[in-house]
Amino acid sequence: MSRNVRVLKCAPEDVFRVLRDGWLYPSWVVGASRMREVDEAWPSAGARLHHSVGTWPALIDDSTAVEACDPPRRIVMKARGWPLGEARVTIDVKARGDGSVVRMQEEAVAGPAAYVPAPLMDVVLHWRNAETLHRLAYLAEGMAATQSRATTAQREMAQSGEQARGGEPVAGDEPGPDEMVP
Repeated sequence: MSRNVRVLKCAPEDVFRVLRDGWLYPSWVVGASRMREVDEAWPSAGARLHHSVGTWPALIDDSTAVEACDPPRRIVMKARGWPLGEARVTIDVKARGDGSVVRMQEEAVAGPAAYVPAPLMDVVLHWRNAETLHRLAYLAEGMAATQSRATTAQREMAQSGEQARGGEPVAGDEPGPDEMVP
């Protein structure tokens, strides 16, 4: 099972504002390329997202279903990506100071991917899910109503010398840009 953890500069409710909007799924999930339909009940248990995986012209239409949801603390989803198989994805969100700690766990549960040795699968999933949480940070922090610290995007822009908001560089906060927490 692959586990990734990241500190976000926003409240758990801000993280769930992104997770609740099924149409944003391809914006933060690496590999999801477009949305086709979002069940009205999303993210209630049993609700589904109908998405495509891959890049054109090799797109696969599939779905992700909610197995359990306890906003703003936890969502458990079963993501389908056939012919590779299915994965269970759990996202836990906990308040930490004026931000959040987000933990994402993913494991293959069906199909050919379930037979790949765990150490090999974990390497691929860890890399993929680090980027997924990076994207989630951009959206959740950017959508947060108030910011007491620089967002991930603002810190990265400042580190690269790129101008942000009104042409002024934005000072970064610790920890570093990858925000990974052991």
